[in-house]
Amino acid sequence: MADTNIGTKCVQGGYAPGNGEPRQIPIIQSTTFKYSTSSDMGKLFDLEADGYFYSRLQNPTNDTVAAKIAALEGGTAAMLTSSGQAANFYAIFNIASCGDHVISSSSIYGGTFNLFGVTMKKMGIDFTFISPDCTEEELNAAFRPNTKAVFGETIANPALTVLDIEKFAKAAHAHGVPLVIDNTFATPVNCRPFQWGADIVTHSTTKYMDGHGATIGGCIVDSGKFDWTAHADKFPGLCTPDESYHGITYTERFGLEGAYITKATAQLMRDFGSTQSPQNAFYINLGLESLHIRMKRHCENAQAVAEYLQNHPKISWVSYCGLPGDKYYELGQKYLPNGSCGVVSFGVKGGRKAAEKFMGKLKIAAIETHVADARTCCLHPASSTHRQMSESELIAAGVTPDLVRYSCGLEDAEDLIVDIAQALQ
Repeated sequence: MADTNIGTKCVQGGYAPGNGEPRQIPIIQSTTFKYSTSSDMGKLFDLEADGYFYSRLQNPTNDTVAAKIAALEGGTAAMLTSSGQAANFYAIFNIASCGDHVISSSSIYGGTFNLFGVTMKKMGIDFTFISPDCTEEELNAAFRPNTKAVFGETIANPALTVLDIEKFAKAAHAHGVPLVIDNTFATPVNCRPFQWGADIVTHSTTKYMDGHGATIGGCIVDSGKFDWTAHADKFPGLCTPDESYHGITYTERFGLEGAYITKATAQLMRDFGSTQSPQNAFYINLGLESLHIRMKRHCENAQAVAEYLQNHPKISWVSYCGLPGDKYYELGQKYLPNGSCGVVSFGVKGGRKAAEKFMGKLKIAAIETHVADARTCCLHPASSTHRQMSESELIAAGVTPDLVRYSCGLEDAEDLIVDIAQALQ
C-alpha cells in the first residue's frame, strides 16, 4: 500500500487478509490471549517478542486501524486511544514530565486548552500559549532550556486558524524538540503535517474519521523522523533505561521509527488505561473507508455556505480559509490546496443573544456538542466548549461572544443555505 493514493489507503490500508480470511477486519473482542507457557508470555512482558496478552495495552483490531491511520499520515507507528483528549495528553506526557515546559498555539480547542493550562499544570508541566500569528522572533523567544515540545492544530477548533506548520517546525527543531500537530479538522486527506516538518500527529477520530456520530476515539501517529538520541538529555524517558521494563532503552531496542509509540503503549497505556474498545475501532475503520469521499463533500458544502454568509447583511464576519481575502487564505492554499474542512465560523450581528436565537431557529442543523459529522450541526463555543476560559483567553483562542461554529454535513448545500436564510430572517 506504500505507493497507493490516499483513497486506496482509506479503503484498504492497514489490513491485508490472507487466503480464506475475513475481508473486513475482525473484531477481536477479548480482554486476554492464551499462551502455552509462562515463558512465552514473559517475553511479551519484557518487550522481547511481538504479540498480545491484555487488551488494555494492545489489541489486534485496534492495531489494524492504527496501522491504517499511520499509512494515511505517512508515519511509521501509531496507537489508538479512547478519545482525542487522551491522544493529546499521551502525546505530550510521553516526553514531558514535572518541571518541564511546552509551547502551544493559543488558538486550540477549549478542552485541550484546559487539559494543558489546568490539569497538566497541576502535574508540574508549564505551558506557554502563543499566538499562531506570532513572528519567528516571538516564537523563538518563548523557548526555555526545559522546553520539551511545541503543539498546534492544523486548523484550529473553532477559530479556524490555519497554522504555519513550517514556521513552527523550524523553531521547534532549532531548539531540539518535536512539533506535535492535532490534524483532526484537516484529516490526512487534506493535509499531511509530516510533509511540512511535523514530528507527531494526533487525531480525535470521533470527528471526520468516524464521521457518523457513532463512536469516540483518538490516535497518535509518529513520523519516525525526529532524532531523540541527538537530544538525549532532553528525552531521558526514551534514551535511558526504563526500570519498569527491566532496563530497556526504547530508542536502542525499537529505533527512531518505533521508540515513541512503543513507550506510549507499554508505559502510559499500561498505567493510565485510556483504551480504545475493539468495537469502536471497527466503527472508526468503517468511517475511514469513505473518508476521502466525504471530505470532498464536506468542503464543497462549507465553501458554498461560507460564500453565502459572506454577503449576508445580518452576518458581521465569516472565517473560512477557502474564501479569497480570508486572513488565512494564503496559508490555506499552501497547506490545504484541495480543501480544508466542513466547518465555517461566523458572527451574527447582535452578538451572543442574536447568535443563540439564530441557532434556535435552524431546522436542519442541530445544536450539538459535536462537529465534523455526516449531519450538519452547530454550536456556540463561548457558552459551551470554551465556557471555562476567561475573556482574555477566549480572545487569544479567537473565540468571540458572537461566534457560531457551523459544521456542514453531507446534505445538499442548497438546503443548508435555505435553512440558514430562514433562521436569519
